[in-house]
Amino acid sequence: MNLPLLAADCSRCAALCCVLAPFRAGTGFGADKPSGTPCLNLTPADRCAIHDRLRDSGWPGCVAFDCFGAGQQITQVTYAGRSWRDADVDRGEMAAVFSVMRMLHEALFHLQEAEVRDGAPEVGRRLSEVAALVDLGPDELLAVDVEHVMGEVLEVLRAASRRVREAHAGAGPPGADHHSADLFRAMLIAADLRGVDLGYADLLGADVRDADVRGADLGRVLYLSQAQVNGMRGDAATVLPDRLTAPDHWR
Repeated sequence: MNLPLLAADCSRCAALCCVLAPFRAGTGFGADKPSGTPCLNLTPADRCAIHDRLRDSGWPGCVAFDCFGAGQQITQVTYAGRSWRDADVDRGEMAAVFSVMRMLHEALFHLQEAEVRDGAPEVGRRLSEVAALVDLGPDELLAVDVEHVMGEVLEVLRAASRRVREAHAGAGPPGADHHSADLFRAMLIAADLRGVDLGYADLLGADVRDADVRGADLGRVLYLSQAQVNGMRGDAATVLPDRLTAPDHWR
């Protein structure tokens, strides 16, 4: 099965998140911006003028954001190289397509992990079904019942998580009840996780903004995303899953 790249490649994207995504000052962004309006920091070359100092300039929300590769998929495949700058492109439509594609790519990202770590047949079937959707055209993508698709994906991911965590229950050090914990959608904002080995904990949808993971071992956790990592505070001693990378601000 050929899956699209499930990580952002800004060099192949037309800065869709900087234009199509709405954001508000005070929620991790330096200004208010409606959908369809280019960010004030966007250059004519579709690059961020303050990319190397976003956090220090009051834009940590940009650092934490990750499109799971939806941006380049839409730019290169869905719209065949056309940009939001083109007169014949409906920015409202493109924004809606971007929202759908990002959810599908996020689903693929987690299903791919579930297939590797669990391998149940239903995981592979759901992965194939979602993968078949990402090459659809704009009209077809907007006709997808995303809520239904994501609901089915969630059921598969949660079942895979239970099997993996049960298989490793009791594998952690004595008293480490977090080692295979179900932290699905847990509120862990600014949590002190320094030096903690989270083992096989399920972090799907967990809010880990500003969580302190310096020296923590996250190498085996389930469903951790790059977007979550980008919002954490870690260091060179933090262990991450192989497919995730430490953000620049950790250094």
